[in-house]
Amino acid sequence: MPHREVVRKLREDFMKGTLSESDVNKDPALQFDSWMSNAIESKIPEAQAMVLSTVSEDGKPSSRIVYLREFENGNFWFYGHYHSKKAMQMDKNNNICLNFFWPDLERQIRIEGTVTKANPSMADEYFRNRPYESQIGAWSSSQSNVLSSRKELEDNVEANRKKFDGKEIARPEFWGGFVLKANYYEFWQGRKNRLHDRIAYTLENNIWKINRLAP
Repeated sequence: MPHREVVRKLREDFMKGTLSESDVNKDPALQFDSWMSNAIESKIPEAQAMVLSTVSEDGKPSSRIVYLREFENGNFWFYGHYHSKKAMQMDKNNNICLNFFWPDLERQIRIEGTVTKANPSMADEYFRNRPYESQIGAWSSSQSNVLSSRKELEDNVEANRKKFDGKEIARPEFWGGFVLKANYYEFWQGRKNRLHDRIAYTLENNIWKINRLAP
């Protein structure tokens, strides 16, 4: 059977949980904390992995997987190259979206908000705690730019290993953190027959309004 036919016939029924307006926390940041804790305690692989979606100046969307590195009070931090495609898009349009998907729990969380660069001191601390090879990698990769070959990247890595041999590696000025300030959350719990539970939080006049959405 052709793979496209196999994909067409794939079906999953969701029966691992429910979600109701009366059960969720009135503060979406605390609801996120609860679900992330559940994911970590359940040993979900890469629980911190999230889809980051950005939009270019001319309205073209772009998505990629990045890691959540910290969260608190509706703020979500991640890190990367300030000259990358995602960074340039966020500089032009600071409305972004994060999406977590945990199939083992049949759960999904979508978070929308505005992004700014993180405090440099916070980025410095995070960079200091990165593995040595990741520090070297940050210095060696001009993220999203065209490479002539894999060898060009490997040569950059080797050059930086020699440059920093025996030295503490400082965070490069072109690499750092980003922080999303949430203004919308959607918590999705899979349910039988595709009648999923979707609870949305929308920030209106500094008050979180909670609504159930049709699946």
